[in-house]
Amino acid sequence: MAAATALEEAAAPMGALCGLVQDFVMGQQEGPADQVAADVKSGGYTVLQVVEALGSSLENPEPRTRARGIQLLSQVLLQCHSLLLEKEAVHLTLFYENRLKDHHLVVPSVLQGLRALSLSVALPRGLAVSVLKAIFQEVHVQSLLQVDRHTVFSIITNFMRSREEELKSLGADFTFGFIQVMDGEKDPRNLLLAFRIVHDLISKDYNLGPFVEELFEVTSCYFPIDFTPPPNDPYGIQREDLILSLRAVLASTPRFAEFLLPLLIEKVDSEILSAKLDSLQTLNACCAVYGQKELKDFLPSLWASIRREVFQTASERVEAEGLAALHSLTACLSCSVLRADAEDLLHSFLSSILQDCRHHLCEPDMKLVWPSAKLLQAAAGASARACEHITSNVLPLLLEQFHKHSQSNQRRTILEMILGFLKLQQKWSYEDRDERPLSNFKDQLCSLVFMALTDPSTQLQLVGIRTLTVLGAQPDLLSAEDLELAVGHLYRLSLLEEDAQSCRVAALEASGSLATLYPGAFSSHLLPKLAEGLHQGESDVARADGPTKCSRHFRCLQALSAVSTHPDIVKETLPLLLQHLCQAHKGNMITDSSEVVAVCQSLQQVAEKCQQDPESYWYFHKTAVPCLFALAVQASVPEKTSSVLSKALLEDEVLAALASVIGTATTHLSPELAAQSVTCIVPLFLDGNTSFLPENSFPGHFQPFQGGSSGQRRLVALLMAFVCSLPRNVEIPELTRLMQELLKQSCGHSCPFSSTAASKCFAGLLNKQPPGQQLDEFLQLSVDTVEAGLASESSRNQAFTLLLWVTKALVLRYHPLSASLTARLMGLLSDPELGCAAADGFSLLMSDCTDVLTRAGHADVRIMFRQRFFTDNVPALVQGFHAAPQDVKPNYLKGLSHVLNRLPKPVLLPELPTLLSLLLEALSCPDSVVQLSTLSCLQPLLLEAPQIMSLHVDTLVTKFLNLSSSHSMAVRIAALQCMHALTRLPTSVLLPYKSQVIRALAKPLDDKKRLVRKEAVSARGEWFLLGSPGS
Repeated sequence: MAAATALEEAAAPMGALCGLVQDFVMGQQEGPADQVAADVKSGGYTVLQVVEALGSSLENPEPRTRARGIQLLSQVLLQCHSLLLEKEAVHLTLFYENRLKDHHLVVPSVLQGLRALSLSVALPRGLAVSVLKAIFQEVHVQSLLQVDRHTVFSIITNFMRSREEELKSLGADFTFGFIQVMDGEKDPRNLLLAFRIVHDLISKDYNLGPFVEELFEVTSCYFPIDFTPPPNDPYGIQREDLILSLRAVLASTPRFAEFLLPLLIEKVDSEILSAKLDSLQTLNACCAVYGQKELKDFLPSLWASIRREVFQTASERVEAEGLAALHSLTACLSCSVLRADAEDLLHSFLSSILQDCRHHLCEPDMKLVWPSAKLLQAAAGASARACEHITSNVLPLLLEQFHKHSQSNQRRTILEMILGFLKLQQKWSYEDRDERPLSNFKDQLCSLVFMALTDPSTQLQLVGIRTLTVLGAQPDLLSAEDLELAVGHLYRLSLLEEDAQSCRVAALEASGSLATLYPGAFSSHLLPKLAEGLHQGESDVARADGPTKCSRHFRCLQALSAVSTHPDIVKETLPLLLQHLCQAHKGNMITDSSEVVAVCQSLQQVAEKCQQDPESYWYFHKTAVPCLFALAVQASVPEKTSSVLSKALLEDEVLAALASVIGTATTHLSPELAAQSVTCIVPLFLDGNTSFLPENSFPGHFQPFQGGSSGQRRLVALLMAFVCSLPRNVEIPELTRLMQELLKQSCGHSCPFSSTAASKCFAGLLNKQPPGQQLDEFLQLSVDTVEAGLASESSRNQAFTLLLWVTKALVLRYHPLSASLTARLMGLLSDPELGCAAADGFSLLMSDCTDVLTRAGHADVRIMFRQRFFTDNVPALVQGFHAAPQDVKPNYLKGLSHVLNRLPKPVLLPELPTLLSLLLEALSCPDSVVQLSTLSCLQPLLLEAPQIMSLHVDTLVTKFLNLSSSHSMAVRIAALQCMHALTRLPTSVLLPYKSQVIRALAKPLDDKKRLVRKEAVSARGEWFLLGSPGS
C-alpha cells in the first residue's frame, strides 16, 4: 500500500510536466516554457525528466511538432544552463548535433539549444570543437533568418571567450569555417558581432593559415560602410559603430596591408566624401601597426592621393584627415629600425614631399603656399628626424622669400609659415647645441623678426610678436644682444596707443612669457625703462598734461604687472608699484582715484601670477599687505593737512580695489603662514596695534571699532577682504569680540559703505564657523541685532542689509536657520519701505559674489544650493504673490524673477508650466529690473522648451513688442533678442503673427542706439525668412 502511494506521488509531478509540455507543443502556448524552466530551477524536475516528457514530441514525424519540442527544451536550457551536470551536457550536445541534420524548420530551435550549451561551464573539453564542426558542415547559415544567424555568431563568440585553446586546436579550419558563416552577411546587428569575432581571431593569434586574403575579402567588402539607421531604430546601431568596428578589423594586422592599401588608395581617389574620410582615417589607424616593409611599395601612390586631396579638396575635414594620415605615415617610417644596407625610406619619402611642395613656396601668386606648408608641417611634426630634414630644406627658402617680397601681407603669410616650423621644433629636444636645426639660422631669424616688429602693418607685427615668443622658448637661440633688442621692441609695443590695442596686448603677453625664461634681461633692460616711464607719468598726471600722458602712465603700470612672471622680477616690480603709491602719497601727485585703482589692478595681477609659486606668493603677501594697510590707516588718521591721496584712498572704488588685492594675496596662503598674518591684522582693528606696519609713526590713534572717524570705519572693508579669504582651519584671535564689534558697526552707523562691509565680514566669518555652541551664539546674536534694527527707524536699512548677508551665508552652507531667515525676508516684501530692496535681495541670495562668500576664499558653498533654495522657497513666493495686495505683487514678481533667472535651466524646465503665467505677468511690471531679469530668463526657455512656450505665443509676441520700445536700452535689447528666439517655435504657430511682427520691428530699426538697431535687424531678418523654403 505504501509503495503504491509513493508511485502515485512520483507520477503526479511528471503528469503536471507532461501537461505543460503538451500545452506548449500542441497548444502553441508560450507560457508553459517559462513555468517548466522555473520548476527546473527550483528542483521540481531535472533536465533529463524534461527530455523524457518531450520524448514523443521529439520523435514526431511532423517537423513543426519536433521543432516545438526542441524549442521548449532550448528555452529551458537557456535559463538553466548553469545547473547542467557534465553527463547531461554531453548527451544534450550529441543530441543537438544530430538534430542539425533535421528538417530546416527544426534547425533554429536546435541552434538556440547549442547557444545555451555554449554558455555552460559543464561542457567537457572537445565538445566545443565538435559543435562548431557540426555547424560548419551541416548548417547553411546564409539561408537562415537574421535572428538565427545572430545565434550562430553568438555561439562562436561564447566559445571563443571560454574555450580559446580548444578552438585554436582546429587550426586554420576554424578560420575557414567562420569565413563561410560570415560570407554574405548584411544585417548590421550581426555584422557588429562578426567584426568583433574577426578582430579576436587576429588579436588573439588564431591560426589564419592560407586564408588571410579570404578573411580580408569577407570583411573588406563592407568598406566603406554605407548604412543609414532606420527611424526609431530600437537597436540603436549607428553608422559610426559599424565604421569603428570594421576599422578595428582592417587595421589590426600588417598581413592585410598588401590587400588593404590599394583599396584605401582607390577610395581616397573616389568622388564620395564619406569614402575619402573613412579611408584616410583607416590609413591613419593602420600606420600604428604597419612598418616600412608593408608601406614601401605603396608610398608613392599614398603620397599622390594625399597631396591631391590637400591641394584640391573642397572639404576642410578631408584636408585635416589627409594631413593626419601624412603625419602618421611619416611617424611610421621614422620609427622603423634601419639595417645598415637598407634603403632609408623616410629620407626618400620626405624628399618626394619636398620636391612636390618646395616650388609652390616660391610662386609669385602664392596660390598653393598654404596647402604646401601644411603638408610639410604635417610631415615635419612626426619625428625629430623628419623635422630636422624638412626644416633645414625649407627655412632658407622661406627666409629668402620673405626678403624678396615687399608687401606686408605677403611677408605676414611667409612669417606665419616660418612660425609653424618653429613651433614644431619645440616638440623635440636636442642634447647637443650644434645638432639643433635652428642654430644655423638664428641670426637670420632674429633679423627677420625684428623687421616684422618695426613694420607699419599691425598684422605683421602680431605675427612677429608670436614668432619672437617661440624663438625665445628655444634654448640658447637668442644672444644677449638679441634679447636686449627684443626687450626694447616689446617695451615700445607695450606702450602703443589705444588704436593698436591688439599689438599692445600681444606684446604684454609675450613679455610675460619671455620674462619667465630670461628674468635677467628683463630686469636689466625693461624694468628701468618702465620705472622711468612711471616716474615721468607721475609728473604728467600731477600737471594734468592731458589724457595721452596719463594713459601712457597707465600702460607702464600694465607692463609692470605683465612681466611679473618670475620670482626675481616680482622682487623688483612689487616694491616699484608700492613705492609709487607711497611717493604719490607724500608728494600729493595723484589727483583722482583712477590712478590708485590702476595701481591696485596692477598689484592684483601680480598677486594672481604669484599664486603658482608659494615662495613668491608669501613674499607678495608679507610685502604688499602691510604696506597697503599702512597707507589706508595713514589716510584714515586725522591730520592737520589732509593730502589729496588720503581722500582718494578712502573712496568706495579705491577701497574695493585695495580689498581685492588683499583678498587675492591671502586666498592661497598655507594655514601656517595665514596664522602668522592674522595675529597681526586682527589686533590692528581691535586694539589699534600698528607695530607690524611699515612707517608706523601715525599722527593719531587707529580705532575703527572704538569711536574712530568715519574714514577709519570704512577700512573694515580691508579687514573683510583679509579674514574672509583665510583658510577655514585658521584660528582667528578674539573671534567673539570681533564678531560683536562687526555687529555693532553693521547697524550702528549711518555710512552705508561701512555698515555693509561689516555685515559682509560678519557673514563671511559666520559661513566658515564650524557647527557648535559658538556658532549658535553668533546666530542668536545676529538675529537679535536684526530684529532690533528693523524695529528702529534709524537703522532699518542697515539691519536689512545684515539680514540679507547672514541669510546668504547660511543658505550657501544649508544651515537650518536659513529657512526662517528667508521667510523673514519674504515677509519684508510687503514692507512699504523695504519691499523693493527685499525683492532685489533674492538676486543677491542666488548669485555668486566676487569679494566674500566665494569658493576661492574657502567659503562653505554647497553644490546645488540654488536648486535647493528654489525647491524650498519658490512655492512660498508663488503663494505669497497670490495672497498679496495689488501694490505688493510687483515685489513678489521681482523676487521670483531673480530666483528663476539664476536657476540652471534643466531644473526650471519641469516647473515651467506652473510658473510661466507668473513670468508673463512679470513682463507687465513697470520696474525695468524685473523686466530685464524676466526677459533674460525667458530667452533660453524659448530655445529649450518651444512646445510649452508656443501655447502662450500670443501673449509673448505682444509683450515683447511692447518692451522693444522701453525707455531702458538693456530692456529693448533683451526684448528684441527674445523676438529673435521666438522664431525657434513651430512655424505653424508663428505664421499668423509674421506680418504684424515685421511691421512692428521696423520702428527699432531707427533706434538711436546702435546695439538696439543691430538686434532689430537680426530679429526682423529671421521673421522675414519664417516659412520660406529651407528656413
